[in-house]
Amino acid sequence: MKRFFDTLRNIWTIEELRQRILVTLGLVLIYRLGSYVVLPGINVEALNEARSSSEASGIVGLINMFAGGAFLRASIFGLGIMPYITASIIIQLLGMAVPYFQKMQREGESGRKKINQYTRFLTIGVTAVQAPGYIASIKSSAPGAFTDLSSIWWVQSIFILVTGTMFVMWLGERITDKGLGNGISLIIMIGIISRLPFAFLSEIKSRMSGNGGLIIFLIEIVILLLVIVGSILLVQGTRRIPVQFAKKIIGNKQYGGVRQYIPLKVNAAGVMPIIFAQAIMFIPLAFSNFSGNGGGIFTERYGFWYNFIFAVLIILFTYFYTAIMVNPNQLADDMKRNGGFIPGVKPGKKTAEFIDQVMSRITLPGSLFLAAVAIMPAFAQKLGINSAFADFYGGTSLLILVGVVLDTLQQIETYLLNRHYDGLMKSGRIKGRGANAMMVQQG
Repeated sequence: MKRFFDTLRNIWTIEELRQRILVTLGLVLIYRLGSYVVLPGINVEALNEARSSSEASGIVGLINMFAGGAFLRASIFGLGIMPYITASIIIQLLGMAVPYFQKMQREGESGRKKINQYTRFLTIGVTAVQAPGYIASIKSSAPGAFTDLSSIWWVQSIFILVTGTMFVMWLGERITDKGLGNGISLIIMIGIISRLPFAFLSEIKSRMSGNGGLIIFLIEIVILLLVIVGSILLVQGTRRIPVQFAKKIIGNKQYGGVRQYIPLKVNAAGVMPIIFAQAIMFIPLAFSNFSGNGGGIFTERYGFWYNFIFAVLIILFTYFYTAIMVNPNQLADDMKRNGGFIPGVKPGKKTAEFIDQVMSRITLPGSLFLAAVAIMPAFAQKLGINSAFADFYGGTSLLILVGVVLDTLQQIETYLLNRHYDGLMKSGRIKGRGANAMMVQQG
């Protein structure tokens, strides 16, 4: 405990780190306060009466979790940061297929600024398209909550939702620049974790009222901790391939001759396969709701067939996204150009084939583990855990929480080590998701 308080004191002693933490907390507080500001022209009491029944539905509850509860509150931040995420995914896909965007990606800082600008403009368009559907969904779930449905009110509400999303995006960028970094991810994490206390208390009440008792609840907590440990292993797991660089003697100095390694991640795709799979699962639901036929298996988020199809899609998208993210030919060319080689493997084509073979082998268990984590909430719900608390047993929410927490702790530890303080851990270093593509191991 003494070491813990010493670490907190060291963190507070570093002026730059202290300012960044305070700026991050202030901007997060603004975001949370804004999520409780309701759109004008809505009866809050009627909306609250209809909210409990809306939260019971799985898909709406999932969307509401990512928005930190703002979705069902008809907040000015109701769409949250999700339109920006959608726009970023579209731009990322364009960067893989369109030469113009590929060229911008290779232009360095100037290209990155152009891509960010395109992402912002596309976010406005995505939000403007999603806003009418969002208002219509709130209207269908709570028809008595709307006191004004004039054309002016619709235009005004859409404008407010677009402005709210752009403001949340601005908050995320300010956290990245002036705070602890990873602003967009941090805002998503805050939205998810804000639901945890209510889900936690709801599960305690359920167990203490005769549904298993305190022992069952403690077992649930132990299982949750084990799932978190497994998620950390999934996020940080790597297969290190040694790379030897040839010695060069220039003048009286020797260059190279060190052994480095390429850490190929077991889950190189991150949470993107889950996001893509969820987007695909939402499409049949949207068409079925539009036609009035009902969603069938796609409305049963905890049903067998929904989760089976969901898991298969995650495995396929993991292979697809990994193939896009990791280019064995480029890695082999970079090594050959810099005079590096994998011991026992010929440079060039053989090296590319070796890296591709290793990636194929480690992606299989990575994709299976990712699919298992994604459908874990369904198993938790089938075992009697209430749906609100079951969502924290896996899925995108848990992986985002684990990844963002690791990244934030790594940022804090870097500041401590740079000021010659001890790190956050007694032994070892905290590694986030953004580890270098090439780590150095002195040999």
